Amino acid sequence: MTDLKLLALDTEDLAVLSAHVQDAVVRTVDMGYARGDRRFALLMNRYDWTDDKPRSKGLRKRSGLHFDRVENVAYAGFDPASPEGVLNLLALTFTPAPDGVSGVVEITFAGGGTVRLTVEVLEARLADLGSAWAAAAKPAHKLD
Repeated sequence: MTDLKLLALDTEDLAVLSAHVQDAVVRTVDMGYARGDRRFALLMNRYDWTDDKPRSKGLRKRSGLHFDRVENVAYAGFDPASPEGVLNLLALTFTPAPDGVSGVVEITFAGGGTVRLTVEVLEARLADLGSAWAAAAKPAHKLD
C-alpha cells in the first residue's frame, strides 16, 4: 500500500484531491492559518477510497493537507477554536477570480461548515503521514 503525495495547481488537480479527502475526519484544533508563511494547513484521518482489499469497512490514514499563498481565511458554520470540534470533510472547490489565477478555495464540511481561503494562486499539497488502520465504518451518503 503506497502513501499518497499529491499536488494541485488547477481546478482539475483539486478535484482529484477532493475525491481522496472526501469523508475525512478533521478536528478543529488540527487546522490553522500561519499568516507569516501564508499557509493554511490541516491534519485529517482520511478514508482511503482507493483501498481495494476485501475488507468490509476499509482503511483510514493520517494525512496532511496544506494550501500555500493564502491571503485570507474565513470560517463559517462552526467554531474553529472549539477544542472538541470534529468535522467531516465533504469537498474542496476552487472559484477563480476574473484574472484566472487568484481566487477562493472552499473547504466544505458536513452540516454546513466551511473554510474559505482567498489565494493568490491555487497551490495545494496532500500527503499521507503514517500507517493505515481499519476504519470503524465505511462512509455512506443518502441521495435525495
